[in-house]
Amino acid sequence: MTEDRTSLHWYPMRVTYNRELKVKASLDQLSIENFLPVTNKLVERSGHRRFELVPAIHNLLFVHSTREQLTGLKMTDEDFSPLRYMMSRPLNPEERPHILSIPDREMENFIRVASITDNRVTFLNYTDVANKVGRRVIITEGDFAGIEGTVKRIDGNRHVVVQLEGIIAAVIAFIPPAHLKFLE
Repeated sequence: MTEDRTSLHWYPMRVTYNRELKVKASLDQLSIENFLPVTNKLVERSGHRRFELVPAIHNLLFVHSTREQLTGLKMTDEDFSPLRYMMSRPLNPEERPHILSIPDREMENFIRVASITDNRVTFLNYTDVANKVGRRVIITEGDFAGIEGTVKRIDGNRHVVVQLEGIIAAVIAFIPPAHLKFLE
């Protein structure tokens, strides 16, 4: 199977040395759509404490581009040298790893959740939720209306989890049960 290198895809990218903000700024300058999950964090600088938006997941940035364009930028522009494709980890040893990409619908769902910068959303490593069973739901009311996810038990509590398989999971702190419609 040959991958289409000229179609737009969402690529989860590793960014070396915590340079997510710098790479994001360079992508924005070129008008290349990208998404960096951020969160409000209390930081202290020069004796002053204040809240700042900081990357919620270090070394991770999502880029909406063609593989051809992204590879070209990585090879020719120093600003993009910190970018690394994320690869699949096949369970079958006969399968070869491939570059991960995320379907548009899944990414749009994730962006809606991950764009909330307050404490209602937390991020977990995908492996922390991968083996937990759950039921598919859609949130029907509130700020998260229209979001699809899975109700899973985390630390003894039920949460709606929106996961990008093999990459990351966004966990919504609380959704009233009356605002959930089960899909299965």
